[in-house]
Amino acid sequence: MTDQNQALPSQGSDINKQGEQHNNNNQTMESLLNEQELNVDLPQAGEIRTGVIASISQSQILVSIGAKSEGVVSGRELDQLSAEERDALKVGQEVYVFVINPEDANGNVVLSLKRAQEQRSWDNVDKLLEENGVVDSKIIGFNKGGLIVAVEGLRGFVPASQVSAMRRTQSTGETPEQRWQKMVGEPISIRVIEVDRERRRLIVSERAASTESRQSIKERVLEELEEGKVYTGRVTSLANFGAFININGADGLVHLSELSWDHIEHPREVLEVGQEVKVKVIKIEHEKKRIGLSIRVLQEDPWKSRVEKYSVGQLVEGVITRLTKFGAFARLEGDIEGLIHISEIAEHRIEHPKEALKEGEVKSLRVIRIDAEQHRIGLSLRKVDSAAFADKDFKALTAEFTTDDEPETPESQDTSDDSPGETTEDNQEA
Repeated sequence: MTDQNQALPSQGSDINKQGEQHNNNNQTMESLLNEQELNVDLPQAGEIRTGVIASISQSQILVSIGAKSEGVVSGRELDQLSAEERDALKVGQEVYVFVINPEDANGNVVLSLKRAQEQRSWDNVDKLLEENGVVDSKIIGFNKGGLIVAVEGLRGFVPASQVSAMRRTQSTGETPEQRWQKMVGEPISIRVIEVDRERRRLIVSERAASTESRQSIKERVLEELEEGKVYTGRVTSLANFGAFININGADGLVHLSELSWDHIEHPREVLEVGQEVKVKVIKIEHEKKRIGLSIRVLQEDPWKSRVEKYSVGQLVEGVITRLTKFGAFARLEGDIEGLIHISEIAEHRIEHPKEALKEGEVKSLRVIRIDAEQHRIGLSLRKVDSAAFADKDFKALTAEFTTDDEPETPESQDTSDDSPGETTEDNQEA
């Protein structure tokens, strides 16, 4: 009995072990099934997947995206594809798709080819921005502010300030069409400088992508420019001392004195930034890498026409305007001034013009020199009564008298000494 009783617990233990093993097997099967369900790669809204085109019809495109499921590209999404894009799609082709809806009312996974392309494009431009990479592209359009280029399937904007110096010199004209239209279709290298997905804003720069430095551009332009030639440039900046004009990618300086024949205080009186102007190269300094330009030499010099009435030896009247150590300035008319050198003021030696002249007084003076190129007139006070000019003075005086003594026309002469209003016939009758 004792042996039998001792054997019972042992048999019960075996039975328990078999039960536990059965339970463990059941738990293992459940775990495996649960894990299998968890491992099923179900599509999620908003994700991009790689799929394979299973079939193509007029109304839809089926794409196998794994998990034993196919997604559908149809409706409006299909209409957004151009004929060229649809023709390029083939059965068996691997494509990227964007999951719009993991399951619609019909149990289909709704996919988008366009959205996938766009999202990948933004990912790519983000990477370009991070890596500071350069992209070779093409100009596809323009607006009033600059150029439109194709970047990874997106439209990138190149502001006018980010267009290369060389291309800006070609952007001449008053309207955007005149400035940019001829560039559409041209190749362009750009660098991404700003990405904003939410605002769909992509800003790129041609200047930042340029491999030619500003210094090397200027060196090249210095070799190409010729003194004395006229070029078309664009105003890039204004300073108190003059204006900087960009010619073929390099800036040259138009000094304040070379802007206009008229006296101006600041370049802004005659120019504005961005304005297109014609300039003449008047000096090139290769060592200092400086380009001297002039605008006024291309304009008619009004001074020359105003002094045509004067000649050497002529007597004129002038108002003394300034006294200096070396002489006195006299205004003849308008803004025409002449210099009376201190040696031409008096017959005897004087230390300063104030010994013989006062500002504001009117003096008879003689023109002794005219330098049209330098805009200078030399005057003399001491030679007003010089015998050397006696003959010239006599001829001038004779010409004046001849003009004054010219006979009056018959219409202006009296017909007789009779009283006004009386005719010859009246006198005869009287």
